[in-house]
Amino acid sequence: MPRCERKKAEDAIYHVIVKSITEVPLFKEHDDKMQYLSQMRYYQKIYGFKVYAYCLMTNHGHFIIDSNGADISKIMHGLNFKYAITFNRIHKRNGHLFQDRFKSKIVSSDSYLITLSAYIHNNPLSIRGYENCPEKYKYSSLKVYLGIEKDDTGLLDEAFIMQIFNNDVKKARENYVKFVYICDGERIKKELEFEDEKTEYRSEKKIIVRNFEPEQISKFLAKETGINEMMLYVKNNKNAKIIRALATLLMRSLCNYRCSDICKVLGNITQSRVSSLCSIGVEIISTEEKYKNIINKFISLQPA
Repeated sequence: MPRCERKKAEDAIYHVIVKSITEVPLFKEHDDKMQYLSQMRYYQKIYGFKVYAYCLMTNHGHFIIDSNGADISKIMHGLNFKYAITFNRIHKRNGHLFQDRFKSKIVSSDSYLITLSAYIHNNPLSIRGYENCPEKYKYSSLKVYLGIEKDDTGLLDEAFIMQIFNNDVKKARENYVKFVYICDGERIKKELEFEDEKTEYRSEKKIIVRNFEPEQISKFLAKETGINEMMLYVKNNKNAKIIRALATLLMRSLCNYRCSDICKVLGNITQSRVSSLCSIGVEIISTEEKYKNIINKFISLQPA
């Protein structure tokens, strides 16, 4: 039977669910959960999407993701593929880990959004020891919402939902915790089933356009790095590696290019090399202050 086409929109917010195959837990231990969040952060640096809430359970995970103009399928395919390889290597296994494709449903309204966040944050209620205190569960964003812990992952933008409850942080937390505790889990679950896809949730936020050309990126990077554009096509050179890595990162993020497309732009290199260059690019913007905001700077300099 052919797969149904996934409903997507460039300014959509999604409820995303990932599940493992029946016989294998998706997260066997603490390190697995942290690995998944870390790898999600890696892809967040590439695609610039936002995470508004999450909860990782043993065999599945829930997320509220604002794609911010990126393709949700590219984000989740890359993330799940990378995690499955890591998981199989660490746990010395082969074969599939995830149950079919990830599930995604477009969030249709503010009321749907906050109800969904409560449902996600109430997931730990089914775990022994957390029946009355979901905020103590380590692998959920609820603890950040309530100010119990800081977001060490760097993933979360909890303010987007919390401002719906109140602009004052303290009042918002008080209102949100009441809302979470009064939500009926079974009733909410029925409302949030993956049936009858809704229209997309649209806000006034600015969406990142993803239709830039490689030539725009190469000219910008040449100016920013002081490295000649022609070095993009030079291999085994330290300066060339910097501009090639940043160019690969920006093309994946802003040109809507696949790895195979970038291979051709950079002179018929392999897809594994493109992946490696992208990782180097992420490392550069994560560790070098000069390039920390280079993606946003490129966007800001483009004509409206």
